[in-house]
Amino acid sequence: MHTDKLLRHPVTPLTAPPYPLRATRFVDREYLNVVYRTDPDALRAVVPEPLEVVEPLVRFEVMRMGDVDGYGPYTEAGQVVAVRFDGEDGEYLHAMHLDNVGAILAGRELSAYPKTGGRPRLFAEDGALVGTLDYGSQRVATATMAYKHQPLDHDQARAQIAVPTFAVKSTPDYSGGLRVCDLVRTEITDITVKQAWQGPARLQLLAHVMAPLADLPVLEVVSASHVLTDLTLAPVVPVHDFLRA
Repeated sequence: MHTDKLLRHPVTPLTAPPYPLRATRFVDREYLNVVYRTDPDALRAVVPEPLEVVEPLVRFEVMRMGDVDGYGPYTEAGQVVAVRFDGEDGEYLHAMHLDNVGAILAGRELSAYPKTGGRPRLFAEDGALVGTLDYGSQRVATATMAYKHQPLDHDQARAQIAVPTFAVKSTPDYSGGLRVCDLVRTEITDITVKQAWQGPARLQLLAHVMAPLADLPVLEVVSASHVLTDLTLAPVVPVHDFLRA
């Protein structure tokens, strides 16, 4: 393969790229969101400066992707933390577990999403919306919410989901150091809320060394929502260079 041709294929394997190089459109992306209060000290131990922890709030989310350009359907679960950066309120992406290799690689390589493997599920059962996350054969999270209990205003649902998000983009060099270490910002665009519900919820987190969600313990469930959307993910933009700080 000549160099000029190689440079037109920036994603490896060169002959079978696992994801497309373009903005991703999600159709019928379904969320179960459980916002809970946790230990402030535990949060400060994992949220990087210069992000500020204003309130000790975490959102556990399970997302079932109905149709995704370039990837097909898959399911994802994780934790995001309420933060503030340079006067702007947003969320810090703390952990993301999903069952699609292409989406894991694209999230890590193209963006800065802390994606890794897992077996999340989202389903309705006996009057409850149930979201679970297994790592290997071990259960690490179970969330339940009363199914379509009360309508949620669509503008409120949009505001919950479309807040700016921050993450750490870290790329090692060839000697064990860091080639890139940035705080980046992204946001959801072109969002259409199709359904939105709220209701009582419960959340249980179980300790696992490779999926340490329980390190941010559940002290109080604050709110829960069930939202169906179409949306697009914007590219990430660097906002802070840790190597030059």
